[in-house]
Amino acid sequence: MSRLITQYVCQQCGFRSAQYLGKCPECESWNSFVETIEKRKGESLPAGRQGEKAEVIDLSKIQQTDYERLDTGFEEFNRCLGGGIVAGSLILVSGDPGIGKSTLLTQLALNDGGGALYVAGEESARQIKIRADRIQPGANLSVLNEIDVDNIIEKIQEMFSQNKLVIIDSIQTLETTDLESIAGSVGQVRECAHRLQRIAKALHIPIFLVGHVTKEGTVAGPRTLEHLVDVILSLEGDANNQFRILRSTKNRFGPTDEVGVFEMEEKGMIEVKNPSKLFLEQKVEAPGSAVVSTLTGLRPLLVEIQALVTKTNLPVPRRTGSGVDNNKLQLLAAVLQKRMGLPLFDQDVFVNVTGGLKISEPAADLGICMAIISSFKDQSIVSKTVLIGEVGLLGELRNVREIGKRSAEAKKLGYSNIVSSENAKNLSQAVKLCLTTGR
Repeated sequence: MSRLITQYVCQQCGFRSAQYLGKCPECESWNSFVETIEKRKGESLPAGRQGEKAEVIDLSKIQQTDYERLDTGFEEFNRCLGGGIVAGSLILVSGDPGIGKSTLLTQLALNDGGGALYVAGEESARQIKIRADRIQPGANLSVLNEIDVDNIIEKIQEMFSQNKLVIIDSIQTLETTDLESIAGSVGQVRECAHRLQRIAKALHIPIFLVGHVTKEGTVAGPRTLEHLVDVILSLEGDANNQFRILRSTKNRFGPTDEVGVFEMEEKGMIEVKNPSKLFLEQKVEAPGSAVVSTLTGLRPLLVEIQALVTKTNLPVPRRTGSGVDNNKLQLLAAVLQKRMGLPLFDQDVFVNVTGGLKISEPAADLGICMAIISSFKDQSIVSKTVLIGEVGLLGELRNVREIGKRSAEAKKLGYSNIVSSENAKNLSQAVKLCLTTGR
């Protein structure tokens, strides 16, 4: 069997070396060398590519325009995927350790009626059996304990007529003997994912890849892995909280930034079909609490934002946000000081989005500001009030997209006082519409 020739290539300047170097002698970048397959000995092209030629395709001759999709058994999962699993797609599922990635995908495999192949690189079949029995007693699931990607592909080809989907848990554990680097290295992850992508497209089988995340929250491995896959799903949430948010950050077959809400129970993930009602279930009418209507993909969600403003003992007051960007919180606190005259220079400001959600869109600006004002003045916001609007640096309220859809979701849940740029031009007018008379 002929062996592949590999070289180490600098990802910054393209400099090639026969051995790994810590620092590139060309561009002086550190830790930028990745082991890369060049060609087989005695062959000018990789095996299986001799004589192949690309063909020009006329799109007008293609009849089918809709994707063939498989039902996951979860409405929330289908929503994130754009309606279901597209056959032949490569899907990356990432998240923190212990967040529930393996549990969710095990449920997905069981919903497939035993037609899925679960490739376990980290767990034994006995461990997976324990988890599967907890979810569905007496469950039938095909498990393959293997880390060699070439053996896995060979088994997928053998079971092609039986499999509807394949789950790889996880991509960081796979390796190919064609590379000398260890499993989990950039070269191994990229090459294994590339080979799995080719078999997914060739056999028209969807493949799920479980990916670990770094301490910064990004997918471990090369960024080219994110470019290689068709769909990226991120499972978010606090391991100590029962809620899990499945977020779509890339989708070649549907809208991005869609979210699915799940609740972690003893028997696995339970989908939450009305998350707005659930997030507001424990809301308390008190100073510092505000409700905003945020849009995730095409879906409006009502969530509660809580703020606590208190006298600081530090020379520099703290601005801490959970679920909101700290830079955005700093900016909004500065706007409130400058435009509303709030003396926050000696006040600590803490802001939290309940339910473990993360909000990044500008439409939540007004809700964050009103929660801070409400806590500082010790005045509650009028009951059944929803806040929608972007706050500019001049203290003005700016329009946001899909305000009609956001308002309709709020009215459906009984919120009648909707404050937005349609009835308030700036923060001062919004305060008059929101705050009750305080002490």
